[in-house]
Amino acid sequence: MVNTMSKNNYDYAADLHIYAAHAHTAAAAAHHRGDHEAAEELSSKAQEYSMAASEKTFEVAKQIQVPMRA
Repeated sequence: MVNTMSKNNYDYAADLHIYAAHAHTAAAAAHHRGDHEAAEELSSKAQEYSMAASEKTFEVAKQIQVPMRA
């Protein structure tokens, strides 16, 4: 079967995962520097991106047509 989801949906989900990873890394670096205020803010942003990435990934997965096995 042909996948009915556009590449843009896949790209958007992938981008959200990347943004989350970068925000987590930046938060860890800020924490390591002792900038706990920035670390807290970046951790919150990372959580937002992670949740959005998860939701988009589930949305994409629901719409994928998987061939039936015989």
